[in-house]
Amino acid sequence: EHAARMAAMDNATRTCDDMIGSLTLLFNKTRQASITRDLMDIVGGAEALKG
Repeated sequence: EHAARMAAMDNATRTCDDMIGSLTLLFNKTRQASITRDLMDIVGGAEALKG
């Protein structure tokens, strides 16, 4: 019984680690997209001012 509990907890830990990795990647991609959008706005504005 103890071994089964340990195996279940190990599996749960691995699943949580995988989920953390996936969510971190999603967060970083979303953040980078926002930064890129902001930079494009800034560059576009600067180009418009140059004429």
